[in-house]
Amino acid sequence: MAKKFYVVWAGRQTGIFTDWATTQRHVHGFPAARFKSFESRAEAEQAFKAGTPPLPGRRSAPTPARLAAEIHAPSADIQGVQIYCDGACDPNPGHAGSGIVVYRDGRLMELWYGLYNPNGTNNTAELNALHRALLMAESNIAAGHNTRLFCDSVYAINCVSKWAHGWKARGWRKAGGEIKNLGIIQDAHAVYARIEPAIELSHVSAHVGTEGNELADRMAMYAVTQRDKELRQYGGALDIKAILRMRAG
Repeated sequence: MAKKFYVVWAGRQTGIFTDWATTQRHVHGFPAARFKSFESRAEAEQAFKAGTPPLPGRRSAPTPARLAAEIHAPSADIQGVQIYCDGACDPNPGHAGSGIVVYRDGRLMELWYGLYNPNGTNNTAELNALHRALLMAESNIAAGHNTRLFCDSVYAINCVSKWAHGWKARGWRKAGGEIKNLGIIQDAHAVYARIEPAIELSHVSAHVGTEGNELADRMAMYAVTQRDKELRQYGGALDIKAILRMRAG
């Protein structure tokens, strides 16, 4: 009997599934994916029939009990390099920092934090994280690794991979006026343009239990508290449960 039942309201395939590996294939990297785990099939069927739950305005920080029940690690059969990035700001605008998480073949390898800005915003923190994650992706691609990059900021993804093409063609101008955060966008887009044919850049929903996204969030908040302007590799043990208990953004 399955220990958990996973409802997917929005994904590559919707329905009720009995293992995380199958569920992850349907939701990983799917824009605005909506899914949740349940302890019984009856609960899952009731939730699926009720339809997609409303999006919350802002989710509260995960509790240790919820983390134990809902955090999902990458499937062991995932190959190549997976990079997650996130930004945080407290308050917004205010103290901003960025976090990056690197997996290889589904195994956690590196955590990074930093890029502190005392006068940043959520958007600048997300863009900084994406820029540095793209540079890491470029290095891995050059080394021959299949690389995927995940970011929970639709704004940052669109700025760098979509809107920047048109802005650049018009001399970095847009019809609506000023392009905010232009310098960071230009730097990140330059990297993206070099590796665009080889990189898979995907949106991942924030705070829905995806381990890489949750860890990147903790590193971003760690950057805010450490106030380190450089991007540094996390020197502590890669104890996932302990890191998830750190302050969430």
